[in-house]
Amino acid sequence: MLLPWLILIPFIGGFLCWQTERFGVKVPRWIALITMGLTLALSLQLWLQGGYSLTQSAGIPQWQSEFDMPWIPRFGISIHLAIDGLSLLMVVLTGLLGVLAVLCSWKEIEKYQGFFHLNLMWILGGVIGVFLAIDMFLFFFFWEMMLVPMYFLIALWGHKASDGKTRITAATKFFIYTQASGLVMLIAILALVFVHYNATGVWTFNYEELLNTPMSSGVEYLLMLGFFIAFAVKMPVVPLHGWLPDAHSQAPTAGSVDLAGILLKTAAYGLLRFSLPLFPNASAEFAPIAM
Repeated sequence: MLLPWLILIPFIGGFLCWQTERFGVKVPRWIALITMGLTLALSLQLWLQGGYSLTQSAGIPQWQSEFDMPWIPRFGISIHLAIDGLSLLMVVLTGLLGVLAVLCSWKEIEKYQGFFHLNLMWILGGVIGVFLAIDMFLFFFFWEMMLVPMYFLIALWGHKASDGKTRITAATKFFIYTQASGLVMLIAILALVFVHYNATGVWTFNYEELLNTPMSSGVEYLLMLGFFIAFAVKMPVVPLHGWLPDAHSQAPTAGSVDLAGILLKTAAYGLLRFSLPLFPNASAEFAPIAM
């Protein structure tokens, strides 16, 4: 039951930050710090339980802990969370950098403290959701959700030397790039689900079941490209990096910590967790081109 709390604590903490600003500008800061401290402590508790592995047996991850609750049963969508050695490393990193992001912004952010920390906490909650979700619909939900608060961080609390128009332009460019690439990945996810349904007669977004989806080499290649484009934009890979210089230069310090230290890593995680296992042959064929 610890896995849902790793996601819920940042969301609850962010909401509390927003609502308690009326009691003083320092209150949201302390709530945010405590929130990320609790998240880091929970992730370290999971770490100390041991038994984690970075290896895979027969292409199936060795989950150390799982949480599964039906969400939209008709289409095989569930709130399915799981953690192994790879995702645990990323969650611990997120908790640590989350604490550092709060401390970096301690004196920097002067206006709308509550709303700032709401967005910061929700970015971190969404990122942890990306690292824990093994339902493809849930993964996509968190993948897109974490982008909205990042837009506000750049647009509202960006570089102090820049005017509002410059910050909004940088935030909008970031949002358009990531949303457009996210749409490509959504199409690929839905196509993969349809291919699986045609082969088995079962609707499912479950990652482990989709691993066994039979498909032609051409279909596999196209679906792999859908995932790769989304991850390449977020990583980012040339020539899909146009949003990065503006976003980094205009983001506040905490936003840059999140962007460089966490958000960009979600793309590398997505490649390792989803693209390679789901489309092994197409990935191997495409690797020389990607390199």
